[in-house]
Amino acid sequence: MSNTLVIIPTYNEKENIEAIIKAVFLQEKQFDILVVDDSSPDGTSKIVTKLQNEFTNLFLEIRKEKNGLGAAYIHGFKWALNKNYDYIIEMDADFSHNPKDLIHLYNACAIDGADFSIGSRYLNNKINVVNWDIKRLLLSYFASKYVKVITQIPIFDTTAGFVCYKSDVLKNIELDKIKFVGYAFQIEMKFKAWKRKFKHKEVSVIFTDRKRGTSKMSGSIISEAVFGVIKMRLQGIQK
Repeated sequence: MSNTLVIIPTYNEKENIEAIIKAVFLQEKQFDILVVDDSSPDGTSKIVTKLQNEFTNLFLEIRKEKNGLGAAYIHGFKWALNKNYDYIIEMDADFSHNPKDLIHLYNACAIDGADFSIGSRYLNNKINVVNWDIKRLLLSYFASKYVKVITQIPIFDTTAGFVCYKSDVLKNIELDKIKFVGYAFQIEMKFKAWKRKFKHKEVSVIFTDRKRGTSKMSGSIISEAVFGVIKMRLQGIQK
């Protein structure tokens, strides 16, 4: 058993799931993987179940319904804490996050002393995104800038979904009180960790848009982020 768990939430990722799992397991450091599948109708979980015969450190949790990325991650976080992992990493299934960068996120915490590390697309305002159209790129970039201004959080990529947390961070954040389930979930997690004085480090990564499968981004998710941040600041969601 590794000391580090990579959580991969899935919904209809049959085109990507086997390849991403094998790519993570090819890394020099050993990582365990937990796939949290929201009962994908395309058979994603069946592919994972089959791969479990090959990989003993591959785990699967199937949730009954699709009710948000945040809820899937919280399910995974609780599972990881129950299994006593030291480091827990969030990662997309679609190769937008490069498995080769996992070690950099891990080292930022395990060696450099950060409590949570962020795979940043916008570190020092440099944009590292491949294959996004200009509208989506600008939306993401200025969303992170907007969050930074509203919350005063000193993080360049506030909406990043490639994050490593030490277990102590997740234990101190009351996971049952996380309010957002979509795009704003990533913002809320970082904001609460920062407000609790946990140290962070951003690691520059190149984000590559998915080549297979369908994006889960929607207008409602973006709206949650835009209006949720204001609500988060006004209501003192950090408490």
